Parts: sequence; structure tokens; C-alpha cells
Amino acid sequence: MCLAVPALVVELVDEANQIAKVDIGGVRRNVSVALLEDVRVGDWVLVHVGFAIQKIDEEEAKQTLTLLRQMGQLDEEETSAPAGSGDGSKFAPI
Repeated sequence: MCLAVPALVVELVDEANQIAKVDIGGVRRNVSVALLEDVRVGDWVLVHVGFAIQKIDEEEAKQTLTLLRQMGQLDEEETSAPAGSGDGSKFAPI
């Protein structure tokens, strides 16, 4: 099963290449926002395999994250970066 995970946009890293840094449960990753228009810091997006695929509102994002945690689908082990890549400088399949 493929899953898109809610993430908060915390920084526009490279606007020319449409790259944003997002926070997913305390883990920060760079993702492409090329599929969306007008992404801003503070927006909530659904992230799938390194791409923000849809904007969502904060309430929906928080409800989804809560449900994923309850289901055991989103925990520290699943969202942790591999050793040596904790700076979020590369795309990661999310």
C-alpha cells in the first residue's frame, strides 16, 4: 500500500527548483513542490515519494497524523533518516 503523509512546509529551500523543507513528525526532509502552485511556509501538504502532491488544511493534517500514529503506521523508526543523511539534503521516499 502506498501512503501520502501530511507534512508542514517549514522553509522554501530553492524556489527556482521548487524545493521545500517539510517537517513530518519532527523529521525534516527536502521535497519537490513542483506539482503544486503557490506553496508557502506554514502550508500543510501531502507528501508521497519525495513530492508534495496536494495542499491540505491544518485540521485535516493533524487528524490524519493522529490516525496514522494510532494505527502504528507513523512512528519514530519509520520516519527517521538513514545514518548520515539527517540534514534533509536529499530526497527521501516518504
